[in-house]
Amino acid sequence: MFRKRFYYLIQLQYLGFRYHGWQKQPTVNTLQRMVERTITYVLEHKNFKILATGRTDAKVSANETYIELFVDHTPIEEEVFFLLFNQNLPQDIKALSIQQTDEKFNIIQSPKVKEYLYLFSYGEKFHPFCAPFMYNIVDELDISLMQKAAKLFEGKHNFRSYCHRPSENTILEGEIFHCEIKKNDVYTANFFPKESYMLQVKGEGFKRNQIRLMMGALLDLGKDKISLDFFKQTLDPNAEEITLEHIVPGSGLILNSVEFKN
Repeated sequence: MFRKRFYYLIQLQYLGFRYHGWQKQPTVNTLQRMVERTITYVLEHKNFKILATGRTDAKVSANETYIELFVDHTPIEEEVFFLLFNQNLPQDIKALSIQQTDEKFNIIQSPKVKEYLYLFSYGEKFHPFCAPFMYNIVDELDISLMQKAAKLFEGKHNFRSYCHRPSENTILEGEIFHCEIKKNDVYTANFFPKESYMLQVKGEGFKRNQIRLMMGALLDLGKDKISLDFFKQTLDPNAEEITLEHIVPGSGLILNSVEFKN
C-alpha cells in the first residue's frame, strides 16, 4: 500500500538542565522522549517520526533549534497542532514556529551554520540559581590571554584533540567561522554575577564534546595550567597527538541559533 507522507519543520527552544540530552534513552528522561510523547498525545496516534538538527548533550540548552516532523497518511492542521503542542509540552520546552516542507528537504544533510555560546564567570561563587545557565570558576582567569587563544580556533583545522573518543570513521577536519570570548550581554538575570563572560562559536558542524573541550582548554590556559605554546600544539596537525580530558559541564552550553543555508 502506498504511504503518503507529510513534512513539517518545527522550531524549538528548551532549557536542558533536567534532561539527559536530546536522544531517547530507555532509563532516563530526554528531550526527544518528551517531544515524541507530546506529539503522540496531540495527534492521537504514532504514525510519525522526528529528526533533529543535532543531538545536544545532557544539561545543554537551546535558544533555537529545529526538528523535522514526518506524519503518515493524513496532514495536520498546523495552527491547531501548534497550539495544542505548545500547551502540552513541559514548561521548559517551547515551540516557536511550524511550517510545511517537502521530501526534498533533509534536516540533517541541509547545510547550516550553528552558533553556540558557553557562559561562565569567575571569582566569587555565583548564586545557585545560575547553575542551569553558566559555569563558575573560583580561580582567577587571564581573560585577555584566553581571548587571544580563542581566535586561534578560527579557520580550518584538524580537531582531533577536541573530539571526545573519536571512532575510526570520525571526520576530524572542520572549519570554525567565528570564535571569541567576550562579556556576556546576551543572557542576563538579576541573580547573575555583575560580570559574566561567554565563548561564542560559529561553524557548520562540531565534533563530540568539541566546544566543551575547547572551553576546557581555554580555562586551563586562563588558570596557567597550560601554556599558549601547548595550546597551539593542540591545533597543529604536525605536532604529536594530544588527548584533552577537561570537558566542562554541559549546563553552561547553549545552542543559540541555527541558520539553514540555501
